[in-house]
Amino acid sequence: MLRLLLLCGALGCGADQEAPLTFTMLQRTRVSKGISVFWGNASLDGRLSHLLEGLNVTQVLPLEPPDAWARRQQDVATYLLSFSQLVKLFIKERPINYTQNLSCHLGCRLFPNGSAHSFYEVTLNGTTFLSFHVPNATWERRWPGAHGVAAFAEKELMKYSKTTQDLQHFLNTTCVGILRAQSAWTGKQSSRSHAPLVLGLILGTFALLGVAVGIFLCTRGSS
Repeated sequence: MLRLLLLCGALGCGADQEAPLTFTMLQRTRVSKGISVFWGNASLDGRLSHLLEGLNVTQVLPLEPPDAWARRQQDVATYLLSFSQLVKLFIKERPINYTQNLSCHLGCRLFPNGSAHSFYEVTLNGTTFLSFHVPNATWERRWPGAHGVAAFAEKELMKYSKTTQDLQHFLNTTCVGILRAQSAWTGKQSSRSHAPLVLGLILGTFALLGVAVGIFLCTRGSS
């Protein structure tokens, strides 16, 4: 009996069968002396699906054919290069002498009962900066105490559909749709390629990242 219990423990017998399916993404940018460095990853239900290193994003899971994937890699590289050049312009106009680290963490969870939960959080230099309230498509300041930049960023991000309704659609519809297609609870998995949706999320995150970093650089980190 003891051996059986140990074996079950090793194999995960009795594990929580109600654990949700998840899609998560972590994207980080470090800006120092006008140089932007990018890295991050995306995971689909615990499996690494995409990896970002510098200007290159790699498809770890074979979700798209080589030709289509090559085009998407070029799109990502073009965007990141443009972003880097924009940051250099900001630094030239308004020099800053310290390193900034911005992190975007987003994703969604699909539960066996069909309910879902989505989230998006932004941290700046290790401190929670902003969060996105998905049901209402609104941004909320999370920086402790009064902070002029956080207030300004919240106000700016609320102005544009790309960072409100479009982001809400990504998280509530696109992200959850990826999980529903992968879910055994729905009966069978879809044969449709979901890489365009995953890359859409990645590019959407980069777009928001550009807005947030631009706001911070343009205000020199002060009110």
